[in-house]
Amino acid sequence: MSLAPAHADLAHRLDQASVRADELGLTALLVTPGADLRYLTGYDAVPLERLTCLVVRGHGGSAVLVVPALERPAAEASPVSSLGIEVVTWGETEDPYALVARLVGAGERVGLDDRMWAAKVLGLRRAMPGVHQELAGAAINDLRMRKSGEEVASLRAAGEAIDRVHAQVPAMLRPGRTEAEVARDIAEAILAEGHATVDFTIVASGPHSASPHHEVSGRTLRVGDPVVVDIGGTMPDGYCSDSTRTYSLGEPGAEYAEHYAALQEAQWSAVECVRPGIACEDVDAVARGVLAGSGLGDYFIHRTGHGIGLETHEEPYIVAGNALALDPGMVFSVEPGFYVEGRFGARIEDIVACGDSGPLVLNNRPRDLCVVDV
Repeated sequence: MSLAPAHADLAHRLDQASVRADELGLTALLVTPGADLRYLTGYDAVPLERLTCLVVRGHGGSAVLVVPALERPAAEASPVSSLGIEVVTWGETEDPYALVARLVGAGERVGLDDRMWAAKVLGLRRAMPGVHQELAGAAINDLRMRKSGEEVASLRAAGEAIDRVHAQVPAMLRPGRTEAEVARDIAEAILAEGHATVDFTIVASGPHSASPHHEVSGRTLRVGDPVVVDIGGTMPDGYCSDSTRTYSLGEPGAEYAEHYAALQEAQWSAVECVRPGIACEDVDAVARGVLAGSGLGDYFIHRTGHGIGLETHEEPYIVAGNALALDPGMVFSVEPGFYVEGRFGARIEDIVACGDSGPLVLNNRPRDLCVVDV
């Protein structure tokens, strides 16, 4: 089942996208299937080799959706029709890129959605050789990273669903089971708890826990292993979950326990500092500073967080060098970690929304190291 936002929300997004195109001096925004198209129109179009392209014109111009003739029924069954977006079709022997060029008309600059396939970028370049192409993200990302109350509620529901999965994980972790077997069980639980799709299941045990994006393997779990479990999926309305907890098969060693305590302090300190006006890089600095003070700074090898919404990774990014100030409605992960190659690692990840005066935490499983009895 695919759910769409209310008509008024979609209409407002389209209007704002047109306004942003004007502000940036763009004649039009050109948007192909993906999260941007779903955000603006509610149409979760299948990405195909045939061109589907939303033309959002500036200066208050109406939007037009160009689709292959055989995709017209799907487009018209989406909210596109109720939004008053004209659907223009093209046949198998027609050039859809020339059609888009005619709809854009005279202009010097257009914005292309950030995830557009290269083949389509080049097709549009061929059809509009005198028009400068640039990323539409400057217009669309600015809208997408400031979530409405309804979007935050969707992300909260996703967070609650993945929390319910994490609650089941300790029972899945037993010595002798493989990472792949545990990941399979987690994937089944992700779907059972209401997600439409499983996006990733990282189960990193023992020395594999030192690899932040470890691919599950046939390694068997052993007593004394730390196990980093980073999991997420997409809900029927398109909004994503993403949460990491770290488990220990039996009591951890003293060194690991000390490192984990520092990580827990770093993660929660970064969460607590979230508020309107603080820069993304300053949230990163809080987490990094705690770990550096505990001698773990060199082992924290990635950014503190990423935005989340209709994609698991989107703006804003919580990283050094990003001076963007947080606004209410921005939603992102806070997930510091430490990774000692060949030995062990750990990560704690929550999704956090910037509220009017502080953080709204959308994941609420315990953040202590979860020791599994063996």
